[in-house]
Amino acid sequence: MNGAERLLETLVESGVEICFANPGTSEMQLVSAIGNNARMRAVLCLFEGVVAGAADGYARMADKPALTLLHVGSGFSNSMANQHNAKRAHSPLVNVVGDHATWHLQYDAPLTSDVAGHARLCSDWVAVSESADDLAVRGAQAVQVSMQGWGKIATLVAPANHAWEASSHRAPALKPPAMEVVAAEQIAAVAGILVNGKPSALFLGGRALREASLAAAGRIARATGAHLLCETFPARLQRGEGRVVVNRLPYFAEQAAEVLSGYEQLVLVGAAAPVSFFAYPGKKSWLVADGCEVVTLAGTHQDTTAALQGVAVQLAADEEGEVARSAPRQTPPRGTLTPLAIAQSLVQLMPAHAIVSDEAATCGLPMFPATENAPPHEWMTITGGAIGQGLPLSLGAALACPDRKVIALQADGSAMYTLQALWTMARENTDVTVVIMNNRSYAILNIELARVGAGQPTAKTLSMLDLSKPDINWVEISTGMGVPATRATTAEAFHQQFSDALAARGPRLIEAMVVQQMP
Repeated sequence: MNGAERLLETLVESGVEICFANPGTSEMQLVSAIGNNARMRAVLCLFEGVVAGAADGYARMADKPALTLLHVGSGFSNSMANQHNAKRAHSPLVNVVGDHATWHLQYDAPLTSDVAGHARLCSDWVAVSESADDLAVRGAQAVQVSMQGWGKIATLVAPANHAWEASSHRAPALKPPAMEVVAAEQIAAVAGILVNGKPSALFLGGRALREASLAAAGRIARATGAHLLCETFPARLQRGEGRVVVNRLPYFAEQAAEVLSGYEQLVLVGAAAPVSFFAYPGKKSWLVADGCEVVTLAGTHQDTTAALQGVAVQLAADEEGEVARSAPRQTPPRGTLTPLAIAQSLVQLMPAHAIVSDEAATCGLPMFPATENAPPHEWMTITGGAIGQGLPLSLGAALACPDRKVIALQADGSAMYTLQALWTMARENTDVTVVIMNNRSYAILNIELARVGAGQPTAKTLSMLDLSKPDINWVEISTGMGVPATRATTAEAFHQQFSDALAARGPRLIEAMVVQQMP
């Protein structure tokens, strides 16, 4: 066997089942090895940003890493925006990046670059193999590192000659590390803090937003009167009918600060203390109220479920917390197609246990609270703020959970960053319904333009935030990529088209010509 075949053998034995690939010449031995390994699924993506975003979506839903196959430094760089989002989501990810043969680097060929240097910008662990035998050893280490805590990004640089040279060394899979537990003393201390009579909130993130953790948090809230808040951009929130209700911290800093102003104690559970997404002239970046005590129950890579359950036991909190109730039966929305009308259709038509990828930007702000009482579902967001995540994320989630409907709520501007994902959705026949929120504008930037005090906008200024002239035709784009598409201009039309899309198997796209009021 050669080094590439040994690497694939080890990755499969380590539990890696799928590879999102955009390979080049340096990876041909790896491509061949994947092609000859029946246990590794290969998914071709037409842009590296789709590769990384799809691997992120897969990891969020599967709780284990996918493999990405990327080409030298420039290929890895193309993936970095969604590598950034994946790192913020604490998604387990294993990148294999091909590089020139070791003896070829001295000639400084056009694609020569510091591949490891590129990778270090957004990876938690980077290794360059030292030989064909070492390639598989490093692969086992990469998987092990990726499974630390909630998940980390591990990148292995594979020189081309290490992939094609013979390897006699078999590298076994390595045992994933155990999740770090919170000390009993810290659990007892937080339990004591929550009953001291001061207004308190639990600020939840990461895996604290899974159903078991939320159930324990709900019991704590019922026993102590503490409120439940969550990160503005959660990686994966399990919500809907029958699940504990948690309030998402608003995106805009002024609104978030107002929500936090009433608390004297903020307990962090799998989340960092909230800060403003951007800096604004004359406004604070730290959103926690002055005088509020910030206490950490569990860090971002600790066992949040066990910690919350431990606090509930300390408090003898046995009563169930507040859960979302089934939405009352309503007539389908009518008239103008607004984000709220789309949300109403979601509540009425969404199947149980659907997966929602939310990159709807300004359109998504009113949709989230309006879907609280929808059937039980998962809600994934753009964790790192690098737009162009939503379509790849939904692709990866659909491949991780092929028996569940995936709904991608997608802003039109950010969809253009990674529209190649539609082609892969069609090729893999993924069960994704994409809803393009077409307002022909970078609407969020129109809001931010005023918020940062950049002065009175001119026609030239506004033209840089305008997505018309020419109008983007998403029906034609989607159809050209192999995904059947329709356009809705009214709430009635959208409701019917959404119903039809959900009833069908395979990818569908609806171009929703939304009318929205700016917040």
